[in-house]
Amino acid sequence: MELRQLRYVIAIAKSGSLSKAAGQVFVAQSALSHQLAQLEEELGAPLFHRSRRGVEPTEAGRIFLAHATAILRQVEDARLAVQAAHGEPTGKVVFGIPHSVSAALALPLLQAVRERLPKVELELTEELTGNLVPQLRSGQLHLAVLFDDGLIGEFTQQPLLDERLLLISPAQAPDRPRQPAITLRTALALPLILPAAPHGVRPIIEQAARAQGLPRPNVVADISSISILRTSLLAGLGHTLLPPMPLRHELDAGLLAGVEVTPALTRRVVLCASRHLPLSAAADAVAALTTPLCRELARTGRWQGAAPVAAPD
Repeated sequence: MELRQLRYVIAIAKSGSLSKAAGQVFVAQSALSHQLAQLEEELGAPLFHRSRRGVEPTEAGRIFLAHATAILRQVEDARLAVQAAHGEPTGKVVFGIPHSVSAALALPLLQAVRERLPKVELELTEELTGNLVPQLRSGQLHLAVLFDDGLIGEFTQQPLLDERLLLISPAQAPDRPRQPAITLRTALALPLILPAAPHGVRPIIEQAARAQGLPRPNVVADISSISILRTSLLAGLGHTLLPPMPLRHELDAGLLAGVEVTPALTRRVVLCASRHLPLSAAADAVAALTTPLCRELARTGRWQGAAPVAAPD
């Protein structure tokens, strides 16, 4: 297996055509087809379905593509690390952010990297948390923000913030609690719209229910998209348990209302990286910038409902 074969596979997948891919990587189509055939023989599986409309990855091809992308990214990281050994951090950093954190962190992080790390190209990937984990594991991501649900021990972890969850309801809902705080038991009995397991806050809520000996949440809809969840709340289809930040504008406008839950529900926001793949100098620099940035966003109230994690003594 050669690096050029990995590049060829990625080019074929992106273009959907052997002829277009050959032009992109500057080889004859016959040579490209030969290299692909050799690779498929070595792997013992076809990587692409061929048809009159072009080519598309097989299941084996999709698996191989993820690894090929990660390998080529690590090769590029190694090259840039040597070049930047005595200079400014340089290169691309691919950073994964969950949907529910994007509104708080994405723009401030982009601005901070542009201002303080001018030679670093930051690529932000917004995904469900359950999708970020395998991408971080395989090296497709350099860094990712995850939530400490007890299942991220395979990664290095830098705690960033603790976010409190509120019961958030349509302001006009007849069953909306009017008191400033309600019990977890009461919240779980309401018709809830929650992210599907194992994404986002769902594991935290279900673990809290088990710890208190309470029934499982009364989930009427599994919705892992923040935008669809927001629309469903505004349509009066139910309530949710989330930090306030993803729904800040609707809460500020009075379209939604949030109340505290007791005992408190919180989630810890953590910056993670692979334990097995070395970070590039650029990724290290972005990680070092992210922690104080998040704490400043919480301290100034720009990240609503968040509190900085106390630094260890």
